Amino acid sequence: MTTTTTGAKATRHQSSGGISTVRILLKSLREYRRASLLAPAFVAVESVLEIIIPTVMALLIDRGISGRSMPNIWRFGLMLIACSAVSLSCGFLAGRYAAIASSGIAKNLRHDLFDKVQSFSFTNIDRFSTGSIITRLTTDITNLQNAFQMLIRLGVRAPIMVIISWIFAFRISPSISMVFVATIPILGIGLCALAVIVHPVFEKVFHTYDELNNVVDENLQGIRVVKSYNRENHEVGKFAGISERIYKYFVKAEKTMSFNMPLMQLCMYVSMIVIAWLGAKQIVASGNNSALGLSTGDLTALVTYAMQILMSMMMLSMIFVMVIISRASAERIRQVLTEVSTLSNPSEPVVDVPDGSVTFENVTFRYADSSEKPVLDSIDLNIESGQTIGIVGGTGSSKSSLVQLIPRLYDVASGSLRVGGHDVREYDLETLRDQVAMVLQKNVLFSGTIKENLRWGNPQASDDELRHACQLAQADDFIREFPDGYDTHIEQGGSNVSGGQRQRLCIARALLKRPRILILDDSTSAVDTKTDQLIRDAFRNEIPDTTKIIIAQRVASVQESDNIIVMHEGRILDQGTHQELLLHCEEYREIYESQTRAPGDDAPIGMEEETQRRARV
Repeated sequence: MTTTTTGAKATRHQSSGGISTVRILLKSLREYRRASLLAPAFVAVESVLEIIIPTVMALLIDRGISGRSMPNIWRFGLMLIACSAVSLSCGFLAGRYAAIASSGIAKNLRHDLFDKVQSFSFTNIDRFSTGSIITRLTTDITNLQNAFQMLIRLGVRAPIMVIISWIFAFRISPSISMVFVATIPILGIGLCALAVIVHPVFEKVFHTYDELNNVVDENLQGIRVVKSYNRENHEVGKFAGISERIYKYFVKAEKTMSFNMPLMQLCMYVSMIVIAWLGAKQIVASGNNSALGLSTGDLTALVTYAMQILMSMMMLSMIFVMVIISRASAERIRQVLTEVSTLSNPSEPVVDVPDGSVTFENVTFRYADSSEKPVLDSIDLNIESGQTIGIVGGTGSSKSSLVQLIPRLYDVASGSLRVGGHDVREYDLETLRDQVAMVLQKNVLFSGTIKENLRWGNPQASDDELRHACQLAQADDFIREFPDGYDTHIEQGGSNVSGGQRQRLCIARALLKRPRILILDDSTSAVDTKTDQLIRDAFRNEIPDTTKIIIAQRVASVQESDNIIVMHEGRILDQGTHQELLLHCEEYREIYESQTRAPGDDAPIGMEEETQRRARV
């Protein structure tokens, strides 16, 4: 009894979930609602006319040809032509509007899906892989487009044809028309069994598509590494393995669905044989006298209605298969559309950042709520507006995680993070991020000219402002060496410029925002020390009021900072100026000594003077 109740609850839950999914997806119809209503309306007219045609044909045979009446032949013949012409026109219009509606909802779903992804926080994005989002934007939406077009055409046509054809057949011969009723339970049970078996398989197919897209994306992003290590065969094998799994899932699903056609044909041929046998028996018994039984015209109409009913049921089975395939796609699209961003604007947001001061008060952060160990633990830090702050620490010390909280790419788990005296959660997100510019070690350039990439920082920036920002970032010289200068085309990802050039262009792009806070996350790692020094000198002289936070592996990049933060395992191990940390922070001293020691020397460069200074202190 408990099992039955649980199963019933699960069924109701699936049903309500399916209805909810449909409602959510149909919101994307918008300007294509009219087309999606006109298509089934024309289909309905077309279907009714097709059902009327066999009756007119029966009248033509019985009253015109068999009755040897030329006026009836002309009358019913013209009726047939008129019905056929109108039916043809309605069929054309139905196809046209169905194409518009299905393509339109697919276009809007792609837009809504992509727009939703843009609103996600990093936490939301982490829940979906890149490959998974690509699959949902392409394969899944194509499945829904095809299913929607079938539903508003065949999904309307088939039930109308079945019901009205059966009514017309019942008017001719109630006993023979009951043959169709007998086939419905057989088909219903068979199709439901197929759905239960196949749906989980298609869910696995689309999850495997996600893996395939991830492998392709990873391979193309790292193609230089693949080729430099001669790992092409390994990558081909990995791709082939996932592709083989998709093949096996599809074969399993198609093998199961292949029972659909034999089942339909069995019902169709058995029905036709029974109808022909019963019809012929009644005609013989009545001597072709329609007043006594079934006439030849009636039998012709019955056979036509039988074909219409059975072909319509075949259409329904095709729709059923398509719905099974698209159901998994619909659920995956709904997951993205209903995903709630972990970041949102307050009801009355602050729309102005007064200054570039940053204050961490007992901040703890986790990437996932289920994580036992926090990424950042009990962070207390005060940064005054206009200061230059350096951050150093070993790999995995959570340096990048610390600065990603400032533009609110993630929210703190506990504690408070204030920018310009306000908690970052009080700001309008766009306002906050406009005043915090981040340059990452692996920052991305987009396909387009250098000017177009730079104007991501400020779309209204003049050519002089572009040039000045590039001069500060030490990018102007190499840009001028290009034949097309600032109009040089950048390939996707900046693959046609060096790592150092890409970093300098990204720094210039960030400077064009004129931010209150500039964050450089190891973003000068690919430039030489002289260029690094020139960039820092330009920052100090040109943007003194901007708070500059520099994460670096090289101590030389941060040693002139007003304050240097030493991170270790998600905590602030120590902080102070370069000289202060050399005196009382062992980890910082070890980093410094490892970078300044000349090959073969026992003591690091400059440490003799440092030792003497310590003795004096």
